[in-house]
Amino acid sequence: MIHYHHCPLCRSREIQFVLRAKDYTVSGDFFEIWECSACKARFTQDVPGKEEIGTYYKAESYISHSDTRKGLVNKLYHLVRSRTVSGKRKLIEQFTGKMQGTILDVGSGTGFFLHEMKKAGWQTEGVEPDEGARAAARRFYNLDIKPADTFFNLEENKFDAITLWHVLEHVHELHEYLEKLKRLLKPDGKLFIAVPNYTSYDATVYKEYWAAYDVPRHLYHFAPQSMELLLRNHQFNLTGTKPMWYD
Repeated sequence: MIHYHHCPLCRSREIQFVLRAKDYTVSGDFFEIWECSACKARFTQDVPGKEEIGTYYKAESYISHSDTRKGLVNKLYHLVRSRTVSGKRKLIEQFTGKMQGTILDVGSGTGFFLHEMKKAGWQTEGVEPDEGARAAARRFYNLDIKPADTFFNLEENKFDAITLWHVLEHVHELHEYLEKLKRLLKPDGKLFIAVPNYTSYDATVYKEYWAAYDVPRHLYHFAPQSMELLLRNHQFNLTGTKPMWYD
């Protein structure tokens, strides 16, 4: 269990309790969410450590890992995913200025996005912690996605683009990851990060019932201000922000 005495994003000690949220996916446990007054980041307090949190991912309904189509929500997810993946490819082409190149996807799930990029002619690499998802990527798309523990051994100065589609909020080694991502990119490479925004309208409406709190799997809960500060502290330049409506 990790108990924070300072903000895990900016290190400020100006932190306070905000709300309690329930894990509706696996355990039914409640977790506290705290907020930093300095950078406006929120984070899950008393979160399981890296070695313990795996049990909170053990659910067939965890879609990005299982690829299940059972139930209405999962069927809708697959329908929407087919539409959004081409949009992600176009976004990468736009901001990199490349129609082909080298791309790393961190948290690849079952490989659906990397399959889209590979079809478009990109050289693809991916890392994913879930063994079942990696096996599905091999079976469905003939992709050799590496275990997540190989991330820090990846070749540096190699990638034109790196993507983290709803991954950064899961990463225990937040600052170490960002430093490694910086080294993995080519000098003109681009980093694409998608995270839930707790200042969004739906988060304001649903409060502690907001699905994207997804405790305890989501360790951090970002606001635009906190994300920009985090990136700037790791010498990234934020070049644009876009909503992901289907998400």
